[in-house]
Amino acid sequence: MEVTNIENQQLTIQKKIDKVLCNSADVESCCPIKDILARFGDKWSIYTILTLGKQEKLRFNELKSQINGVSQRMLTVTLRSLEEDGLVSREVYAEIPPRVEYSLTPLGQGLLLQLLQLADWAKLNVDQILEARERYGKKSTQGV
Repeated sequence: MEVTNIENQQLTIQKKIDKVLCNSADVESCCPIKDILARFGDKWSIYTILTLGKQEKLRFNELKSQINGVSQRMLTVTLRSLEEDGLVSREVYAEIPPRVEYSLTPLGQGLLLQLLQLADWAKLNVDQILEARERYGKKSTQGV
């Protein structure tokens, strides 16, 4: 029995999904993957990475002013988390008052490229997504 390219692609996709979601026998090896995805998968982390990707270095208040809706506390928590994961670099300058600048590390730059691909997909499919939302909204109001 011959396997087609499409079938091979589907098998490859299934194997990749299985590695991320894990089966009960392989829980230990996938926990780090789920943890890592959860750490930078929230909206503030994504906005922070995209904003830092737009400019080489930003100070905290510059960053905060460019991320609409983020609180000071949430941005602080987000930056600490991204720094802990090695995605963001924090550089403190011994000046009075102290100056702190944030930038993406090479690891963060790699993630930025992946986020840009996701953003391209969203832009390419925005009309279909909005239409689907509208259909769903109509279906929900009709009680179906």
